[in-house]
Amino acid sequence: MSAPSYSIPGSTPAAAVSSAAPAATEKPSDNTSGARSVAEVLEGSQVEAVLQELDRDLVGLVPVKARIRDIAALLVIDKLRVNLGLTSQAPSLHMCFSGNPGTGKTTVASRMAQILHRLGFVRKGHLVSVTRDDLVGQYIGHTAPKTKEVLKRAMGGVLFIDEAYYLYRPENERDYGQEAIEILLQVMENQRDDLVVILAGYKDRMDTFFQSNPGMSSRIAHHLDFPDYAVGELLHIAGMTLAQQNYRFGEGAQAAFERYLGLRVVQPHFANARSVRNALDRARLRQASRLFADRQRILSADDLTTIEAADILASRVFQTN
Repeated sequence: MSAPSYSIPGSTPAAAVSSAAPAATEKPSDNTSGARSVAEVLEGSQVEAVLQELDRDLVGLVPVKARIRDIAALLVIDKLRVNLGLTSQAPSLHMCFSGNPGTGKTTVASRMAQILHRLGFVRKGHLVSVTRDDLVGQYIGHTAPKTKEVLKRAMGGVLFIDEAYYLYRPENERDYGQEAIEILLQVMENQRDDLVVILAGYKDRMDTFFQSNPGMSSRIAHHLDFPDYAVGELLHIAGMTLAQQNYRFGEGAQAAFERYLGLRVVQPHFANARSVRNALDRARLRQASRLFADRQRILSADDLTTIEAADILASRVFQTN
């Protein structure tokens, strides 16, 4: 295979790699090279621990978790095939995560990077998250260096491009996003054994993006749709978030927050778990103001960790309904 038109420093193309390369860019010791069963691969790679973390830390997303397990199964079986000398083309691993904001796409991408690393499909297992602004320049000759610098940082891991459809702006003939797309396409094809690319964004816009860029669509092997959370799932996320920060709902506060969610989800710019975190941050602000106002009061741990119903009901969401 001929060398790619765009050579990315720090990658491992077919050309010889300098022996002075830092150890951090090398694959970890393979604890699964002698495995002959699924159980042995899982034990050697500790992939099962990542899947359990995914189940434990992410509420809902049942179809997404099922698809991640399917991909993990594919990688485990491929590892067993390699161990038996059954040569075949490495599986294509570029992905598209589509869904509304706050549905866990970046978190799942991070877990996927861990899975790929533990099974030896990427060298480092790190996640580099970028948007159009990180890839596309504002003048001639600026885009290629920016895109190649991002690819250099991402090599050996996973490149997560959020709102990837903004790379393509056909209405602006002077836009340089197409140059970034062309570089990405070549690297995704020619160096796919050293980089996994995940494109993310709203489903309808991603569909339009792929229709306009069939070359990109053909390189994406796995499409995962992230559904919106139901109110009950959002309430569960709120409880988990508060517990992680050493807070809790006081009497009537959980019911008030459930009412808040029922009103907020139908309003514009709702962003699922992200909006839940923002709402809780504002509730903490109101709690702090409430406690601050009573300066002579001796505050107990219970006072400092309890979000009261009043801290929720003061939201503008209730005032406009």
